[in-house]
Order: sequence, then structure tokens, then C-alpha cells
Amino acid sequence: MSKTLTEIAQQLSTPKTVRKTVPEKTKEVDKAKPVPKVQLIYAFNGTGKTRLSREFKQLIAPKANGGEGDDEADQPELSRNKILYYNAFTEDLFYWDNDLVGDAEPKLRIQPNSYTSWLLTLLKDLGQDGNIIHYFQRYANDKLTPHFSADFTEVTFSLERGNNERSGHIKLSKGEESNFIWSVFYTLLDQVVTILNVAEPGERETNAFDRLEYVFIDDPVSSLDENHLIELAVNLASLIKSSQSDLRFIVTTHSPLFYNVLFKELNGKTCYMLERFEDGTFALTEKDGDSNKSFSYHLHLKQTIEQAIADNKVERYHFTLLRNLYEKTASFLGYPKWSELLPNDKQLYLSRIINFTSHSTLSNEAVAEPTQAEKATVKLLLDYLKNNYGFWQQEKQNG
Repeated sequence: MSKTLTEIAQQLSTPKTVRKTVPEKTKEVDKAKPVPKVQLIYAFNGTGKTRLSREFKQLIAPKANGGEGDDEADQPELSRNKILYYNAFTEDLFYWDNDLVGDAEPKLRIQPNSYTSWLLTLLKDLGQDGNIIHYFQRYANDKLTPHFSADFTEVTFSLERGNNERSGHIKLSKGEESNFIWSVFYTLLDQVVTILNVAEPGERETNAFDRLEYVFIDDPVSSLDENHLIELAVNLASLIKSSQSDLRFIVTTHSPLFYNVLFKELNGKTCYMLERFEDGTFALTEKDGDSNKSFSYHLHLKQTIEQAIADNKVERYHFTLLRNLYEKTASFLGYPKWSELLPNDKQLYLSRIINFTSHSTLSNEAVAEPTQAEKATVKLLLDYLKNNYGFWQQEKQNG
């Protein structure tokens, strides 16, 4: 049954009622099953994971008077007291001052609001700048070093060259920037788990987390290569497993690899797939097994494209799904480039796919909707992939 994202958020935060048979009374009774410690959600990009994280935050800590801003000052109870979340909006709290005049002192600044002021003051008071640097260098470059200002409101970066020498201030790539912001959040999360593991509130280093109920993490650092993504997933799973308090975790991702590592590492988790329908409604379906067993990632991609072709509703994102299929197939078969699997006029088809899957930087380059000929190309390339590389030739069995 389809639902709104608000209803999905309620589903994630509401204890389940299960019917059980009581042997000694030989009758069935309803019992409440508590909200799981870990809920792991897979969804394709564009499904609504980030919007779900915001709906969940609003449900757990509603804004006063229906306020819409991200600044928490207008809330009856600051949301950070009940939920910590990491999503695309978390990265928006950091921005570059590029020193356009001198071109010498690029700084990563932190948007001042009630949340960032609280976060930075807390991490500073807990002496966590060293741990932020440690986590960042683990996923980026051990020579790339952040330098915090005295008030923790801006960060500069340099490359350590040895012999106590370093480069001037440099600007990070987008991927490195995402790694750094995740490192700040992960450092906070590490402190949250460690401090809440002290059972007696009076004995904790700080009481800032005493009322915290949920941590919602949406697609952390999707720019990592596979090795570092696996390492991040293992580290996150280890931290979650070390939590001994009543804190609950929700993790969403579009990466089958990240999903599978968390699935294998975490015990006692509940797994879902989030789907979005054409009418704008959603479904959150409980799944068992890793991505290949529980929702047949590649088969689901194929069926999604086939349905769009059958309904003549091929859109731009279906080119992305098609490219994903080609990439995964090439990787499995050992081809260095996915374009090698394309039909004879490889450059023509490659250009067509790249046109729809690249992120345009100029608005007038954006393609609103594929033409009928381009939609036909999706069918041609999908059929070519299935017919030439052994894709899913087995017919679906009835019963």
C-alpha cells in the first residue's frame, strides 16, 4: 500500500504490533515489538531519501508554528536534543570563502546558526579537533591536513611535505570536502555513543545527549572509492554495534556495496527498500538478505527500465539506470571500460548516454525530456545488453 513520506517516517518510529500465540492460554495476543536499534534502507537516487530524513526529523522534533527553516531557534525543543541527522543539507552548512582578490587564502567556513554553534563549541570543549583530522585523513590523504581557527568557525587546509614544511592553503575537491564534513559528523557520533554508554547521567562528560533518541544518516560520502567506502561502512557498523544505550539508528543509501557491508556487519537490524511511485507516493517494504537476495538490484534496474519502455515513459534518469547496468556488467565481466559493451557505433551511443547522465553546469545544456528516437535508444541498448551478455534469459517461473 502506497504512503506519504510522513507516513513512512511514522512507520519507522512506531513500535510494531505483532500477534503471538501464548501456549499456556492457547490463544493469540497482540504484543508491541519495539522500534529496532538499526533500520537500514536501500533506495535508488532520486527516490526521496533526503526528504524522508527531513520528514523524520520534523516528526521527532516538530518546528514551532510550522516553521520551515533549518535554524533550530524557532523550535519548542531543539531537534538536536532528540535527533542527530546527516544528509545533503548538512553539507550546506559549510561553504568556501575563496579569497577571489588575493587567490591565496581559501577557507572553508561554517554557517553560523544554533546547531553549528552548539556542535562546534561542543567538539572544541571535548578536544575533538585531533579526531576530526584523524578520521578525515583516513578517508582522504594522510598528508592533507585541516587547520581550525581558534573559534572553530573556519578551516584551512594544507599538504604536509615533511621536514616541518607545508604547502600554502589549498581548496579541497568536492569529494574531499564531503569527506571532511562527514568526519566532523562522525567525530560527533563517536562522542555521542561513547558518552551515552556511561549508564549514569551524572557520571557523563556532558549531558548534551541525555535526551537523544535517534541518529538518521543519509548516504554518507558517496564520492569515496570502493575500498574507502567499505572501510567507512565497517567503521560505522562497529560504532553502532558498540552503542549500549537506547539510541536508535536509521541509515539510508543508494549504494548496493555500502548496503551489503552494513547488512553483513550489523546484527539485529531491520532492512527495507524505499520505492517511489509515479503518483508521488511511496512504499517502504521490509526485506531479508543482502541487496542481491532481497531486492535483486540488477534485476530491479532491468525491470524498471523495461516498464518505462512499455509505458512509453522513458525519462532522463532511465539513461542513468541503463548506464549503471552497463557499468556493473562490465565490472563483473572484467572489461576496463563499460563503453566496450556498447554496439558497433560505440562513440555515438556513448555520447548519447553521457549527454543524459552527466551533470550539466549550464542551465541551457539541460535536456528536459528525451525525444522518441532517444527513448528508442534506451530499448535498443537494453536489448543489446540482454541478448549479447547473458542477462536474465531465464523466464520467470509461476507459482
